[in-house]
Amino acid sequence: MARKINQHRRRAAGVRRFSGEAYLDTSAFIAFLDKSDSFHPLFKRLFAESSGLVTSALVVSEAHGWFLRRYDRHRAMDFLTFLNVLPDLAVQPFDATELSAVRSILARFSDQSLTLADAHGLAIMKTRRTAICWSTDRHLGLTGVKLAIAT
Repeated sequence: MARKINQHRRRAAGVRRFSGEAYLDTSAFIAFLDKSDSFHPLFKRLFAESSGLVTSALVVSEAHGWFLRRYDRHRAMDFLTFLNVLPDLAVQPFDATELSAVRSILARFSDQSLTLADAHGLAIMKTRRTAICWSTDRHLGLTGVKLAIAT
């Protein structure tokens, strides 16, 4: 009974609980940490219920650069500190093996303006069979993975 009540509360709050792992794109970190972002309320709720999270080393680099350019080095360091305290976050490295997988995704979706970080995210979600992607970037749904903003 308590489980049904919690499910109803989540639905009423506008968030469906997804089983399995979630992939986090740069926009998820930005929306959560930047209260002025229009998606902040959604990602605040998602992070409150988070478990089994994965992201790319390229996303970490991209988000760090965004906070550095948009704000300052202190906010960029706050972002890195946040990553260290975020439970259950796996950061997938980017190396020569990953580059090969990313290259094939970029070729497959050559009609799209995918960044290297986007393509790496798509590769990670495919390899890990990720259930959902936390992103405001519709490109991350190209392979059929559900986007949190579309639920």
